Amino acid sequence: MRFVSLMAVLALSACAPSAQVSKARPTAATEVSLVPLQGLAPQGSSHSNAEIARDFLDLSFAMESGRSLPILTRFEGPISIRLSGSVPPTAPRDLAVLIARLQSEAGLPVTAAFHDDASITVEFVPRAALRRMAPQAACFVVPNVSSLAEYRSRRGSDDVDWGAVTRRTRVAIFVPADTSPQEVRDCLHEEIAQAIGPLNDLYRLPDSVFNDDNFNSVLTAFDMLILRIYYAPELHSGMTRDTAAALVPGLVARLNPAGAGMGSASAGPTPRAWTAAIETALGRKGSTAARLKAAERAVSIARSEGWADNRLAFSYFALGRLSAGSDQTRALGAFSAAAAIYARQPGGEVHVAHIEMQLAAMALGTGSPTEAIRLADHAMPIVQQHENAALLATLMLIKAEAMDRLGDTVGAAALRLDSQPWARYGFGSDTVVKARMRDIAAVDSGGNRG
Repeated sequence: MRFVSLMAVLALSACAPSAQVSKARPTAATEVSLVPLQGLAPQGSSHSNAEIARDFLDLSFAMESGRSLPILTRFEGPISIRLSGSVPPTAPRDLAVLIARLQSEAGLPVTAAFHDDASITVEFVPRAALRRMAPQAACFVVPNVSSLAEYRSRRGSDDVDWGAVTRRTRVAIFVPADTSPQEVRDCLHEEIAQAIGPLNDLYRLPDSVFNDDNFNSVLTAFDMLILRIYYAPELHSGMTRDTAAALVPGLVARLNPAGAGMGSASAGPTPRAWTAAIETALGRKGSTAARLKAAERAVSIARSEGWADNRLAFSYFALGRLSAGSDQTRALGAFSAAAAIYARQPGGEVHVAHIEMQLAAMALGTGSPTEAIRLADHAMPIVQQHENAALLATLMLIKAEAMDRLGDTVGAAALRLDSQPWARYGFGSDTVVKARMRDIAAVDSGGNRG
């Protein structure tokens, strides 16, 4: 299940009237050419094999709710995927790219289908209909059905209970049709990965979509390795955790020889109290003061647990986000602490780029446009590599605003124009794109604007 984003990583505080918005050229979202991620090279893993084996078992034998799964389940044979409902125009292309990666990087027998009895049906329905079924989910996956109508008729029964599944034969994924192209693509990646493979998410994972922090938009090399292990011939549906645990280390050693002999970091369980604090801090409910206290609680729990991984970094990130509007010194300290941890994690460069976007916006607000440009320039290539169009467009617009404030109005106008395809893919409608531009233009500059 892909949750409605817990972190408002792209939110900016508007504190001035709307600025003039440059006219965007009529470029369709489908024209955006996103740079594909590189597949996992056998020699290139940054994880030890012991860590990968541990993570695989924790992902495969539990659900996001914390409920244990008694056995491993998967498709036993070819896997076909079809799109149904009000299919957005960018979805077929994004699905084709994903299928090609699943074939080449994970070695899975996955193909597109155009018949009703596909293994996996992705149905696009209005967001309002999905929220009535799962208020906190952006999109979600259900076993043994092929449509939302079928799910409604079976909801609450063992038929749609993942814990009662013994072998996967039919799965449905429900995605909002009325959302941005990037959100559609992100849902395809996360939900298809869970429809095919592990059902759990782990906050401790740095470079994975199997993590509710939503920093990674598309399946990573780590995720492809997890899926490759999941469909290794030595494993099969019905296998218990103990049986799998005896086989997985050997499978990991065969599929990831570079991880042999690497040190393994300890990773204790994640207490529910920490997860609840993070969900409150970066959720949509509660006052700013209550959410700030929740972020402080998350940091306290993470430190008391002795963590030095993604969970401690994410706690500091939440504290930085919620402190930025009221205590910039504290926010800078929290962001710096988070960035230092993320920089040591596999794939942590995209997390640091998210923080640099926050710092660039803060630099605009404190009258430091040159610093905002430096931060944006450093983050943009990383963000483009990780295929996050919304974040890339935001960074480009922040840089353009900083250029304007330094007197380079021609360069700023050109950069805003260049940002439009990315913004349309990342944010969707022109209305949302223009609102983002107004928000950034309205960031106060030491009292000089607004």
